Amino acid sequence: MTDTEQRAAGAPAERPGQRANAADRHVGARIRERRVMMGLSQQQLARMIGVTYQQAHKYERGLNRISAGRLFEIGQVLGVPVSWFFEGLAPENDHHEPSPRQRMCLELARNFALIDNEKHQEALSQMARALAAQAQSERESQS
Repeated sequence: MTDTEQRAAGAPAERPGQRANAADRHVGARIRERRVMMGLSQQQLARMIGVTYQQAHKYERGLNRISAGRLFEIGQVLGVPVSWFFEGLAPENDHHEPSPRQRMCLELARNFALIDNEKHQEALSQMARALAAQAQSERESQS
């Protein structure tokens, strides 16, 4: 059956390869998200996993597929299990935008990584820990 015949019969217009590309883009975006959260550049990540900067860039854009072994290695370097890269992956027709909270977390990580002064980074980190501990104790006292 041709693509035209499949569409006429009500079959989806996408081929399996196109769905796989969406998964590749999702995994690449998750790699980028985690790399930025850790304050690493693409060059640093590339060195840590033994690939060129260009290859790391292609991974993050979803242009090149990542083998299972390489994804495992990336997960180890970034401190997350392989399953983390697939969290939030939904079928094409179920795609949703990141929540405002997810955007805020990513922006916070980006801005934190741009702070050059280690003492300022540590102070910000301590403030976040203190606020989190305060929120936790408030939740526990309400229970």
